[in-house]
Amino acid sequence: MELILWRHAEAEMGSPDETRALTTKGHKQAAKMADWLDRNLPNSCKILSSPATRTVQTAEALGRKFKIVPQLAPGATAEQVLAAAHWPDSREPVLIVGHQPTLGEVAALLIDGAPHEWTIRKANAWWISQRERGDATDNFIRAIMSPELVGK
Repeated sequence: MELILWRHAEAEMGSPDETRALTTKGHKQAAKMADWLDRNLPNSCKILSSPATRTVQTAEALGRKFKIVPQLAPGATAEQVLAAAHWPDSREPVLIVGHQPTLGEVAALLIDGAPHEWTIRKANAWWISQRERGDATDNFIRAIMSPELVGK
């Protein structure tokens, strides 16, 4: 299975938290990452987003259909994210547009096998893959991309 974790781009400060919108810089970050993702994601990729305004705006930059999943809202657990993605059983790659610290916790759980508070920076994407070799299944990082590196 392939799981891509995309943290929302830079958002305005304020409250309520769920309605914070992207800043001008955030829109630029989302557009750069969306361009890279669109070139690299398979057409069959399922895209799931938190209902928060900033994640929906980040997902919209990709220009593909996506589903808003309430279980991905701020405060979600790593287990809720993995359940929404149907990890490890989904037949198609899944892109999750979400929040810290949850996305970092998902990455740590899949790569290290233990809960840690890893940091995924704003607008960055972590692409995690799974492979089977004989009786063993391994998770590995296929790519980590930031908007600053797109196009370089």
